[in-house]
Amino acid sequence: MAERAVIKVCGVEFAYDAVKALDGVSLAVDEGEFLGLLGPNGSGKTTLLRCLTGILKPKVGAVLLDGREVLSMKAAEVAKKMAVVPQDTTTTFDFTVLDVVLMGRHPHLGRLGRETEKDLEAVQRAMKLTGVWHLADRSINELSGGEKQRVFIARALAQEPKVLLLDEPTTHLDLNHQLEIMDLLEKLRAEQELTIIAVLHDLNLAARYCSQLVLMSHGRIRAMGPVEEVLREDIIREVYGVEVEVRKHPITGSLYVVPLSTMKSRRAAKTKM
Repeated sequence: MAERAVIKVCGVEFAYDAVKALDGVSLAVDEGEFLGLLGPNGSGKTTLLRCLTGILKPKVGAVLLDGREVLSMKAAEVAKKMAVVPQDTTTTFDFTVLDVVLMGRHPHLGRLGRETEKDLEAVQRAMKLTGVWHLADRSINELSGGEKQRVFIARALAQEPKVLLLDEPTTHLDLNHQLEIMDLLEKLRAEQELTIIAVLHDLNLAARYCSQLVLMSHGRIRAMGPVEEVLREDIIREVYGVEVEVRKHPITGSLYVVPLSTMKSRRAAKTKM
């Protein structure tokens, strides 16, 4: 495995009751990578993300963070190194944006739980990096989907982590906000030296922004590596059951996937001939 790996997953297996969700998953994520976790619904992406954080305990195998097993670390220790942006950013209470981002400082607070000047500086820095400082006094429930996502990224940054995990960060966002969020993540990776791991459904966004991809199928890793090694027509056909054409975009230079037909519809067409 890579020497610069900040996260290592070693033969992880996990099951919900009798249903196996992860089956012998092993991978290493180097510092500074932007890793995209891809795969159909139910392939194990979110389960793997939860095992990385220690929310779920693998039945077999281990997850290492900077060489230490995550499950052997205290929650506050993990939170100082790894932050999570959830898929669901719904909030029950009417917190201000500043209140939400301040929650990211919880792992750093002392016994009395009071914020220091250092905590407030970290929060302000995170909010400015994500472009939400001007929203500090607004209610989180008044914001658009894109603004909310930026706020929760700011909360994660306030933890001052080395690794940022995101579960489908562009879900429910329009095209403009999808690009804004992905541009922001790439900027943070480059300028703040973050390692980013994101569950993504859009293959084209993944191809454009990620440096490495992991494609999952039925709880296993089907392909892993640079974009061009993972987003191959034969692999996509096998995993998604869709005929595609993979091309190189003339402007961005990144690969993009053009869906042509499902395997089912293609077989039906052949039957009619």
